Amino acid sequence: MRALVIEDSRAMRSILAEILGDLGFEVAPAVDAEEALEILENDQDFKLALVDWNLPGMSGLDLVIAIRERSGLGDIKLMMVTTETQLGRVVEALNAGADEYIMKPFDREMLLEKLVLLGIEVD
Repeated sequence: MRALVIEDSRAMRSILAEILGDLGFEVAPAVDAEEALEILENDQDFKLALVDWNLPGMSGLDLVIAIRERSGLGDIKLMMVTTETQLGRVVEALNAGADEYIMKPFDREMLLEKLVLLGIEVD
């Protein structure tokens, strides 16, 4: 199972990659939305993408919209991983096409619970 982690913070990318790797995912990192779209154009075999809201350039919200507009990516589960805690932001992300939303800081168990909600079985 493969996951794409779109996060501009190197530390957070490493943390997410480690958690997902421990859960049996093969993880591909991206530092911004443009890199993520390039990866997805060349390889659509991802089950999950974790998307930071506050990315340089194109926001994570705009990335979610762009992914949902592309054919061939309809099955990928999109989870916003962000410090944006306002209820309006959660609603905005879900309306844009995110499947789930997790607020920083979080731990492995919280992420695992969200994956279960998405119907993703992990090791």
